[in-house]
Formats: sequence, structure tokens, C-alpha cells
Amino acid sequence: MTSDARSGKSSARPRGTSTSQPPMMQKSLLSFFKTATPVASSTVTTTTNATNGSNESSHSPTKDANPMRTPVKKANGAASADAPLFLDSSPLFSTDEAILRTATDSTPTSTTHKRKTDEFEAGSPIAYQDESRSVKKFAAAVEKLSLGTPVRKLDLFDIEPEDGGEESLGARRSSRGVRRIKYQISDDDDEDDNIEKSGPSTPSKPQRKSRIQIDDDDDSEYEAPAVAPEDDFMEIDEAELDDLLEEDIEVPSSPARSKSRPEQPKPKPTAPSKPAMTSVFNAPSRPAPRPMLMLKDDKKKERAAKFEEKNSGRYSWLLDIKDAEGNPIGSPDYDPRTLYIPKSAWTTFTEFERQFWEIKGQHFDSVVFFKKGKFYELYENDADIGHQQFDLKLTDRTNMRMVGVPESSFEYWAAQFIAKGYKVARVDQMETALGKAMRERDGAAAKSVQKVIRRELHSILTAGTLTDSGLLTNEMATYCMAIKEINRPGAEHLPTQFGIAFVDTSTAEFNLATFYDDMDRTKFETLITQIKPKEVVVEKGGLSVRSTRILKNSLGANTIWNHLQPEGQFWNAIDTVDELRIKEYFGANEVGSLTSECWPAALQTMKDNNAVMSALGGLVWYLRSLKLDTELLSFKNFHVYDPVRQASTLILDGQTLSNLEVFQNNSDGSESGTVLRLLNRCVTPFGKRLFRRWLCHPLRSSSAIGARLDAVEDLMRVPGFMELFEEKCTRFPDLERIVSRIHAGSCKISEFLVVLSTFRTLVETSRRLASYTGQFQSKKLASVLEELPDLTEHLNYFAEAFDHQVAQAEGDIIPHPGFAEDYDENSEVLSNLDSQFAQLLDKVKRELKTTKIVYKDLGKEIYQLEMSNKITVPKNWKKTSSTNSISRYYTPELMTLVTKLQEARETKNAIMKELQGRLYAKFDENYKDWLKAVKIIAEIDCLCSLSKSSSALGSPSCRPEFVESERSVLELEGLRHPCVIPGIASDFIPNDTMLGGDTSNLILLTGPNMGGKSTLLRQTCVAIIMAQLGCYVPAEKCRLTPFDRIFTRIGANDNILAGQSTFMVELSETSKILSEATERSMVILDELGRGTSTFDGYAIAYSVLHELSTRIGCLGLFSTHYGTLTNEFERDPNVALKHMACQVDQANREVTFLYKLVDGVCEKSYGMNVAHMAGVPREIVDRAEEMAQEFELKQETKREEELQLTRGAKNVGLGMVMDLAYLLGRVGRPDTVSEKMDTDMEMGGEEVQDGSRSKTARVGARHLSEEQETRVFQRIFKTMASL
Repeated sequence: MTSDARSGKSSARPRGTSTSQPPMMQKSLLSFFKTATPVASSTVTTTTNATNGSNESSHSPTKDANPMRTPVKKANGAASADAPLFLDSSPLFSTDEAILRTATDSTPTSTTHKRKTDEFEAGSPIAYQDESRSVKKFAAAVEKLSLGTPVRKLDLFDIEPEDGGEESLGARRSSRGVRRIKYQISDDDDEDDNIEKSGPSTPSKPQRKSRIQIDDDDDSEYEAPAVAPEDDFMEIDEAELDDLLEEDIEVPSSPARSKSRPEQPKPKPTAPSKPAMTSVFNAPSRPAPRPMLMLKDDKKKERAAKFEEKNSGRYSWLLDIKDAEGNPIGSPDYDPRTLYIPKSAWTTFTEFERQFWEIKGQHFDSVVFFKKGKFYELYENDADIGHQQFDLKLTDRTNMRMVGVPESSFEYWAAQFIAKGYKVARVDQMETALGKAMRERDGAAAKSVQKVIRRELHSILTAGTLTDSGLLTNEMATYCMAIKEINRPGAEHLPTQFGIAFVDTSTAEFNLATFYDDMDRTKFETLITQIKPKEVVVEKGGLSVRSTRILKNSLGANTIWNHLQPEGQFWNAIDTVDELRIKEYFGANEVGSLTSECWPAALQTMKDNNAVMSALGGLVWYLRSLKLDTELLSFKNFHVYDPVRQASTLILDGQTLSNLEVFQNNSDGSESGTVLRLLNRCVTPFGKRLFRRWLCHPLRSSSAIGARLDAVEDLMRVPGFMELFEEKCTRFPDLERIVSRIHAGSCKISEFLVVLSTFRTLVETSRRLASYTGQFQSKKLASVLEELPDLTEHLNYFAEAFDHQVAQAEGDIIPHPGFAEDYDENSEVLSNLDSQFAQLLDKVKRELKTTKIVYKDLGKEIYQLEMSNKITVPKNWKKTSSTNSISRYYTPELMTLVTKLQEARETKNAIMKELQGRLYAKFDENYKDWLKAVKIIAEIDCLCSLSKSSSALGSPSCRPEFVESERSVLELEGLRHPCVIPGIASDFIPNDTMLGGDTSNLILLTGPNMGGKSTLLRQTCVAIIMAQLGCYVPAEKCRLTPFDRIFTRIGANDNILAGQSTFMVELSETSKILSEATERSMVILDELGRGTSTFDGYAIAYSVLHELSTRIGCLGLFSTHYGTLTNEFERDPNVALKHMACQVDQANREVTFLYKLVDGVCEKSYGMNVAHMAGVPREIVDRAEEMAQEFELKQETKREEELQLTRGAKNVGLGMVMDLAYLLGRVGRPDTVSEKMDTDMEMGGEEVQDGSRSKTARVGARHLSEEQETRVFQRIFKTMASL
């Protein structure tokens, strides 16, 4: 082997792969193998010496049909009758092939062979040609290998003489024997693994090992030898070498001898003899014993057989998975978090297996990352997940299937598993290998001492409970929600009570909510749409079918569901209160005081609500199982959450948020094109989260809206404020989350320093921002800045406590003198020791009368006295190490000083760690001030976002004007949809929308398909949301009264999971509108009634529109394709008829959409034209048009007949006649009776005794209030006046 190949550096290998000798670089490899080398012709048989004798055996490979392969010949030129070999690879692998084919069988042989080399010395051209092809083929394969790939080179003497005769001319005999070659994945692990290692097949002299043994539990990084060992071979990675061998080697299917072949003539040389070329075949060889070389398939089969034989019975219980109580998968009581492990299995486990399964058995639904040394390993089912989902290399270690990842990449791989919806359990080592040895030494007498490194569950990471900064990839909040539903069996139609508790673990913010909901779960759906939890905790069997369907329909497929056992895991209200009191999450319980006095105010208001406290109990139990309960609950960050906030905000239910695409679009579910993406221009993470909450609950109070609009207008008018704020705050970290981590004690020092510097910048920036308040007309911004707490004193404390620059550079907190007495005392001890070391060195120099003595540190051996070997030292000095010129010593006095120094340094480390905790605790004492400052900056950020969004709307845009009047009003002139971006060649067509006031409350909208009706409906609602949020509106004029709620019924969607058809979904949403809408509501109905027959759909649309215009009196837009519906309401003063204009080319069946809202009724929907534009075949469209004309003719004829019967009377509409009949029926009826029937109706139709006479109120009977009756009278009078 060349010296270049010997000097390749060795690279450290990760665990789970085969260990090998140092690799050869690709350049050296190519230069070595691209040398043209003739192919040898010889017969090879391996001789193996057994311990007690030798037997003969030979093998013959299957005949190969490849004409390019060269048969190996005997010395006399005849082909071998015993073992003909074919070589079509490089000499390296051709020789290996001969070895493989003659050493495959386990039966030893004693036959010897010799070879003749004159054919190579003559330079056979045929052999040279075949060799050139083989070398090129192998070189191409080698080029595909990485530069760091280890390569195995064969011995130069692999071809042995046939009978021990003379070698060829010019060759010399080598005194080195052929080494055993074996490719094997190392099963070595560490002291945790007690597996019998495979050894040599014969008890001959010890073989040199060809792999590096690594202790996985060693705290130091893996280190490979710096210099390659002196050996005659290089190493190639096992998998890559086996792949190459499989391409060119044919493994004999049986050990049967092959038939002799006819002698082949030896080719004669056509050129004069050349000097022998350097080759692995023309080098001398000698007989030597050769152990068996295993092929890749044979090795795999042997390993698989051994693994199966050893572990098939030990892990048979994994084939039938059950929980700890013995419930199988699919059982109603099955708990996926636990695993049943039979007692018989525990007796067969090794110490390491026992340690692993004790943790895995309690967290079977989690992927357990098990720390071993510098790696995290996954076993059994977890290993299968890693192999199948992420293509991690699968192997078998410690009797289990295993994959592994480096410790440094844990966060990356944990994030990958979490993104796939898995839970990740992190198990860390609680001691080092040295600590384990010390523990075993100290507890040698105790039988219960663990024989493996002690490990404990550190944390469990899930998508909804992340706290680490390295795993949080989204600035928006992620929630884990617990839900408690109190059902009354047999009374599903009655209101259902909900108790909700959810937490954002990144900020430790808890929210509690409770409400009674209707049968359609309106408030519950609204809450789920607003929060969008990543993880749900429910009581097993505790949710109704309706609630479960809403959750599954509203949440994504990656949402994690946790079903807890009632009472035992999902606590009731009483158990929850007891657990909170016993654990003292909110502080110690004082004697003689109520337990709840130290509880947060929000929790105190809810402590008597059983539903909420039970939901909180389920959430606390789950957080406890994740080891997050103490650090989150002790933050005392509790709030009461109202999903609708009926008293103070504009209510946007879940259906409205979805239909208007407020948070996510309906095409791909992303934020692209949504209202949130349009308006949220905040620069801080905590500002973005607050703005989303603002968008969930726009304001309703005119004064509050006006104050916010004044602030937005000031920010647009006064230059410099927003620019300064954005310049300073853009680089702010997520202060809200880091403050929470400081409270939990999990914050890094670098993050702590960033927080302190950021708050310092915040204080300075707030002072500069306050200088602009004199130019503001509104008091909103000035009052917000005045509320900012003074953090200067807190920051000065930390500035005086330690050197921030040193902490940033070194990563350690070094306190200033006088801040920490224990640290100062320790520093004094270290200083004294330094003086003693200097004095001792001077003393030694004087005693030995030389100045050439210095202190030398080598690893853990510190303060060694290093001097020349010529110096004579006292006999009581201890020599630690030496070289040819110097030696190092410890004196007894020096050893004492070193021990004291090490103890002082260890004390210093403990003090610094404790000091870090003290600083965090000091910071946490004022967490309310820190959070208040964060919230104020977030509010300013949201106001700046509204200002920037208002400026970005373009022209025209205006400030909305809010009015307080008895009748609702909405006036929008030149309104554009803010989320629709016009094309290059087209502009968005603005429209005017006038509702309420002196005009009609409702617009009955008609128009062609694709004419822009749905866009008009949506842009009207979005304009209302923007106005009540405090933003400008993309219109020339916007005048309105504050709305209390927006209802939408847009689009045709079915609900397959809920077993509801499209029409059923339409009517469910419409029913909710009719029952909850008020005079201050905005109602949007798009093509109601299209999911059923024409007459049924028309009748329902008519009745709903009539109800909205007469009884409810709300504002709204009602789009329809029922042309006859416009005839019924053409004289209704509360309904205005409008349509989307278009131009029609009937000859070419083309429709030009004008997207303009105009008065009147659209003649047709022009469905045939749209069908033609959609590409429907022309003959089908023609036939459809003929049928449509026939239908229209019949309808027109029927209408003419009705006019003749009525003798030309004007149509006032069926609804007007019904209203008149109702009012006539009310004449003479006492008001008390009406009120009594109203009461009966509210009680659900129960019989009420009135004296001796009983009366039953009909459920759903129509009863109008006095105000509604007055409105109906006015409507009838207006209609009669217009006749």
C-alpha cells in the first residue's frame, strides 16, 4: 500500500453506522485505481487451518454468460476444472471475488495451488483490454462516492501459490500474512449494552480489529486516531462496498463442484516483451490461513436470524398492543398514553431496556428521544416512525430496532416530528459516565444501585404546548384548549352549557370562558374559529355529536386530540379546587385565610362555575403530564374570555369569519387575500397577536371608535412618530414570550441580556415618542404613553449587578464586587490561590537553582511543573508525563493547592448558576410592570398598523362617520373591495350602497351569473368591519350607525361529516339569522333556496325576505335568481330592487359584465351565455335555450290569465295581504292575552292553566311586538298610497 493511502485522516463516525479504518480521499483513490493493470489468469483456493486438523472442500461459481469476463487459468494455461472464476471489475474486486467464491462455504480445505506470472510479464493484450474496461467501470463508481468515504484495499498477496513452489521471476516473498477481512456493523454501545460481541472463527492468535470502539455515554466528543494504523488495507464504507460487490460478484447457490471446462488457448503477445507492470496480480504471495469473508446478503441474513431468534419471543407482546389496564386498541376504555408490558418481559430485560420501557410504557403515544452519550436514539415503534417518515437509517442495537440523531440537531428533528403531528418526549442523562462510576463506587454495597447511567424524562413537546424559542416558528399564538360540555340527555333542543379553558404556553396566558349555546352551537363555533387551537383536551365520551363535528370541521387534520378519563384525569370542579390548593401554584396557603385569596382575579370569579373549573382541571392534569403545570400556573396570567362580547363589540361568528375570509381564504386556507393580511402591518410579534384579537372583536361604541380614529388620523398627519417607532421596535424580540420563560427559569443568558437591552431601548424610545404628543389633537396616544410604567429603576439594578458585556462575550454572569457576597468570597479564595501558586513556583526555582521551570496545563492535569530532564528533582515528587527533553511533576504541596483550586472553581460554578436563578427571580418580582410595558407597545403598534393600512388604501378612501339615530343607516359611496387587487388592464368598479334611514332597509339583488353579486355582498361587510375597527374605508363616503352583528349566508357548501346536505346547511344558518338578528344587524343572504325544488326554494326565499323586512327590520342584501320574487316585492317600501348591470350579445352568446349596481330588475340570469363561455357543447346549449323559451312562454301565458281574472288590479304581493289579515285578527284582542301567548311560546309550548280554561301556545307562532305592528301598519299605508 502506498504511503498516500496510509496517511488518510480518520473521521469520527456517528453511532449506528459501522466503524472502520481511516478513509482515503477520492483523489488518491482514483489515482490508485486508474493505473492500467493486467488481469491475472490463475486458479485460487483458500486454505484454512482449523484448530484440530484440516479438511478439503472446494466451490465452483455459477457459469457467467458475460463474454467480457476473463477466465482465470492454471499455470499450464488450462482452465481450472475446480474453481473457474470470472473477473469483470478492477483487480481489486476481481481478487476479492476469487476469495469470496472459494471461501463462502464453511467447510475447510487443505488443497494448495500455485500460479504462473509469465503471462503478465509478456503483457497479454487481451488481459490488458479487459482490465482497462474494468478499471474504467470501477473508477466511474468511485467518483460517485463522497470525499470522506473510507475505501478497503486488498492485500498484495491475496493470490496464493498452488503448491508452494517458486514464485515468478523478479518477485520476492513477503513475510506478512493475509489479514482477515470482515465487514460488520459495530454492535458496541456503552456500559448500557451487554451484548455478546462476535469474534474470530478460530482461536488462533488475536486478530487486529478493523473498527473503532466508541463509548456512547462518554461526555467527550468522538475522536478517531489521528494517524492511520500500519496495515495493508484501506477501508471502504460497508454499504457502498457491498453495493459494488453485488454488482460484479455472483454468489454460488450451492457448494457443488462445477464441471471441468475445455482448455482455452493462451493468447500470444503481439509486441516485444515489456517489463512487468506494477499490479496486485504480479506481486509475490505465499500460503496463509484466511478466515471466511461474509457477503452483504449473508451478513444481513445472519444478523436478522440472530436478532429474530433472540428477540422474537422477548417482544411478542408488542404484536398485540394494549394499554396499562389491558384494554386493546379499539376498546372504548383504551388509553393510548400507556402500554401493557407483561411481568415475564421485565425479567428478560437488560438494565438499559428496563430503564427505557419504564418511561416508554407511560408515554406510549409519544416519540421518545432517548439520550445516549452525544446522541438521541429512538427504539422499536419510534424507530419505525423515524425510518419511514424521515428516512433515518434503521439498525438493531440493544436488542431493539434503533435510529439515532446527533444531540446538536435535537431541536431540528423534534420540530420535524411535531410538524407531522407527533408528541416528542425528551429523556436526558442526569449524570455523566464519571458520575455513574462514582455512584457505583459509593454504593457498591447496595444491591439496588443502577448499573446504567441515570436518565429521567425532561419534557414532552407537542404542537400546542411549545415553550422553547428554538421550536416556536410562528409569531401568532398557539393554544391548547380543554372543553367541558354539560349535556342533558333527551333535551338536546334546550341550551347547552360549555366550560372552556385554553392556554398559550409560550406566554403562559390562560383564558376561561363559559356560556349557554343553542342547538347549532353558534357561540362554540365562533370561539373555535377565533382561537383555532392546535391541541384539544376533552373528556372521553363527554362531547356531544354536534360539538364533535364542529371541532372536526373547523380544525385541521394535524390537530392533536387528547381524550382523558372522567374524574381520574379530567377532574371535576371539586377535585380541581383541591389540586390547585394542595400544589400551591399561586402561593403558599396562609393559616386562617381563604385559599382563593391568592388566586388571580379572573379565576376567583369563575371558581363557583362547575363547567369552567372542570375544564381547567382537565387542562391542568394534561399540563402536569407534560411537566409544564408549575411554570405556567405560577405566572398567574388568567383572563375571562367572551367569544361574542355582546355589550361592547361587533359580533362576528364563525360562519361570518369564514365567509368573509377574515383570517384565512377559502381556496387554500392561507392568509393570502384575507382581511388580516391586508390590515395587520404590525412590526412586533406581540403587536401582531394583539391585532388579531382586535380583528376578532371590532368596537361597537361610537365614542371608542372615534377615539381610535382620531389617533389613527394623528399618526397619519404628524410625521416622524411612526418612523421612529418602526425604526426602534422592528428589531424587538418577542418580549412577551421571553418574560414568560424568565419566570419559568428556562431562559438562556443571551436571551436575558437581549430583554434587558430591549427594555432599555423601549424606555428611551418612549421618551422620544412622548415629545410628539403636543402635536396630536387626540388624547388617545398621549394617555397610552403616560400609562407606560417607569422601568429605569429596575433596569439600573441589573446594570449594577453584573457586567453585561462580559456576560455577552463569555456566556457567564460575572457579578460586580459587592453584589454577591458568596461570589466575592470565592473570588478572594481564587486570588489567594493564584498567589500561592506563584510563591510555590518561586520557591521551586530557588531550591533547584534554575529559572527554566514553568507551569503547564494539559487537559485536566493543571499546574504541572515542567522542566528539563537534566534537572534532578526530589524523590517525593510525582512524575506525570515526559518527552525526550522535558518532564512534568507534581509536588505534594502543589497537589494540595491544585485540589483546593479545583474545589474553589467548582464552588464558583455553583454560585454562578445560583446567581443566574436569583437574577431571574428578581426580574420576575416585577413581571406585571414588564408585561404592562409590552402591552402598551403592542397597542401603539396596532394603532400604527391601522394608520399604515389606511394610508395604503389609495384613493378614494375616507374616514367613516358614525351617527346615533333610531333607525339603522348605511351609506357607502364609491366603495371598493380592499382585498381585491385590480389587474393591469382593468380597474375595480366601485359601487354605491344605500340602506336604512330614508331609504329601504333591504336590497333585493338580481343579475347574471358571474356578474359580481357575491363580491358586492362581501365588500359591504368588510367595509363595516374596517370602519368599526378604527380604520379608513376604501370609499368616497362612509356614513353608518354602529352594528351589533354581521350575519352571512354565502356559498353552497354541504357538511358531509355532519350528515347535512347543502340545503340543510343553508336552512340551519338562515334559522340562526332569523332567531338572533336585530334592528342593528347586517344580514347577507346569497341565493337562498337553490338547494331544493323551484317551488319549495322560492317559497322559502319569499318567507325569509318577508320576515326580515317586516318583523326584524334589519339592514341587509338579498341576492336571488328567482325573477318572480321581484314581482312580489316590487311595491314593498322596505325592499329596493337592484341588479348588477351587463351587456349581452345574443347572437354570439357573449355577456359583458359591467359590475355596476343599478336600479331595477335584471331580465335574465343569462345562464346559457355562461354555459357557452364555460365550454359546454354548442348543441347542448342550443337545446337548453329552446327549453327555456318554452318554459318562459308558459309562465307568461299563466301570468296573463291571472291578470284577466283580477281585471287589471295591481299586485300588492301576498305578504301584504298576510300582514293585513294578521292586523285585522288583532282587533279586539286584549294586550294581556298577546303577552300571555308570547310567554307560553317562550316556555316551549307547555300547557298553561288560565282559571278553568287551558290554552296551549303554538311553538313558532308569529307574534309581533307593538313596535313591529306599528312598522307593519306604516308599510301597508305606504303600499296603498302608491297604488
